[in-house]
Amino acid sequence: MIKIESLQSIKDRFEEITRLMADPAVATDIAQVTKLGREHGELRDVVSSIKQYEEALSSVEDLRVMVKEEEDEEIVEMAREELEELEEEIPRLEEDLRLKLIPKDPEDSKNAIVEIRAGTGGDEAALFAGDLFRLYSRYAENHKWSVDVMEVSEGTQGGYKEIIFELKGANAFGMMKYESGVHRVQRVPATESSGRIHTSAATVAVLPEADEVDVAISNNDLKIDVYRSSGPGGQSVNTTDSAVRITHIPTGLVVTCQDEKSQHKNKDKAMRVLRSRLYEIEIAKRNEERSEARRSMVGSGDRSGKIRTYNWPQDRVTDHRLQGDQKNYPLQKIVNGDLDDVINALRTFDNAERLANL
Repeated sequence: MIKIESLQSIKDRFEEITRLMADPAVATDIAQVTKLGREHGELRDVVSSIKQYEEALSSVEDLRVMVKEEEDEEIVEMAREELEELEEEIPRLEEDLRLKLIPKDPEDSKNAIVEIRAGTGGDEAALFAGDLFRLYSRYAENHKWSVDVMEVSEGTQGGYKEIIFELKGANAFGMMKYESGVHRVQRVPATESSGRIHTSAATVAVLPEADEVDVAISNNDLKIDVYRSSGPGGQSVNTTDSAVRITHIPTGLVVTCQDEKSQHKNKDKAMRVLRSRLYEIEIAKRNEERSEARRSMVGSGDRSGKIRTYNWPQDRVTDHRLQGDQKNYPLQKIVNGDLDDVINALRTFDNAERLANL
């Protein structure tokens, strides 16, 4: 049984947030209102389930007293039937509540910025990076997310040396965060004439899009350079200084963007990427408190760990974080953007780990 004391603290916090949001002094602080609004929305459904669970427990106690003390046999029989139904219902209500009590990552509801980079394998790695971008574009389409390309460096034989894009939609980061890591492909490359199977790799980093209220960046910490765009993505705009390079002096992080014709739009995209990378650093610091087992499972952003292999000869995709029947999936299903089964399996494992710590 869930501890009633812990449930009361959640209800108290919900009431406190409700009072704070009605306070005129708080209403003028946009950052605080945004933070409180998120927490209020997350707790609303939890509090509703708590009330339903507590009402059921209270009804069970009342019915047990009635069965024990009531003299009218007809009323006793009705109370006994209702008691049996409630006693069967309570485990379901408790399990539903336990799932809702799992601490949520506040970043889950955010948009996702995805960075794909070709790794070992030369031209074939760039082609594979292109395959991954198409995979995620189809996955985004399935979930009615929009795809906004932010920066591209094309491969010499096709695909991408690097591509950065944003996925905008409901729970985008919460679902895509499991994709961070090294993706490996085994197949006969289009560039291979002898028919030998090659192994290549690409890294995927998924960052939550950071709002200005999440990361404060001082203009004094930025070095901004503008220059003329170049390459396939910039040929139509290379007559003006529209490309932007932003250097964050304290960390040395450098972000460039030349995808748009407008210098203003390129600067805006570069700032969004920079803000998210700085936010990722802060998240990584917090994640150090999590267990090693959970970090390796859900993908903390460590890009050195191989998470998945796409095996063309065996028509199979293997996710190395999962066990048994859940680790292998049909290749064409995955490359066509149907990632739901593997994402759900990873989320289920993650939830089980969190439940164990409640």
